[in-house]
Amino acid sequence: MLSEFDLIKQYFVTPASKDPRIALGIGDDCALLNPSPGKQLAISSDMLVSGRHFFPDADPFGLGHKCLAVNLSDLAAMGAKPLAFTLALSLPEANREWLDRFSKGLLTLAAEHNCTLIGGDTTKGPLNICITIFGEITPGQALRRDTAQVGDDIWISGDIGDARLALAGYWKELELSPEQHQQAAVRMHRPTPRIALGMELCGIAHAALDISDGLIGDLGHILERSKVGASLEVDKLPAGLMLQSQPQELRRRFTLAGGDDYELCFTAPIQQREQVIAAGLRTGTAVTRVGKIEHKLGLRLLDQDGQHLALELKSFDHFVSD
Repeated sequence: MLSEFDLIKQYFVTPASKDPRIALGIGDDCALLNPSPGKQLAISSDMLVSGRHFFPDADPFGLGHKCLAVNLSDLAAMGAKPLAFTLALSLPEANREWLDRFSKGLLTLAAEHNCTLIGGDTTKGPLNICITIFGEITPGQALRRDTAQVGDDIWISGDIGDARLALAGYWKELELSPEQHQQAAVRMHRPTPRIALGMELCGIAHAALDISDGLIGDLGHILERSKVGASLEVDKLPAGLMLQSQPQELRRRFTLAGGDDYELCFTAPIQQREQVIAAGLRTGTAVTRVGKIEHKLGLRLLDQDGQHLALELKSFDHFVSD
């Protein structure tokens, strides 16, 4: 039977980092970080709860990937470079097969982004995963929610909606072919954090966030914090590959309020359009211009002919969406 410390040593301790920013990692009461000279720390924390954020029988490799990806996505939304993270893990039992796959999914993605696991905690209890992530950024360069400006274009990275389509398949809301469901589920279980694009957008974009609960609500956070309004061209939203074949009403609903996309929504001045496109090309990330920031408060939804759409949609909220 695995003890708590054997569990940590066997599945989560990696060779000592050669990154000079990591002065001390796992093994002591605290980790010690040395951010690069002239940089600020960017810190975010996310909790994933079994039965709430993921299915209890979720593939552990994909779960390890996703729990770190959603935190990396927060760094991407600020334009920050990953540094390190901590993991607090509550487990009903120390199952070796589960731990092996979970840790591989987690640490594989961490290695891809040079983001070192430096500590955390484990305990017995309901399956619950909490990650706190640390990044670094040049002071004054962070892509914040309160810095959108009137006249800015609104952009979306990648595509959105397939994660919600996969969920509809799991919930039997729709009849999807096995191939459709499998491909859409990749977007749900293994999102791609847009770290490289976020860093490229520093100095180009004004405001940004990642789309986690649904575009219509997440964009609303930028509008509220920046005290501006916007028009959104709904039929220009980049629907996921599997969602593209669905009826227009469903495409609109899932791209606007689907959630779990972890793409970037950002605003940038009109005169920076070429630079935004170039940033997308340099990072291999599609970018789509979908609207504009305006003086008039509120969010106006427009169809392909510029006509207003009366859609009653809301993003996910843990306390009012049940």
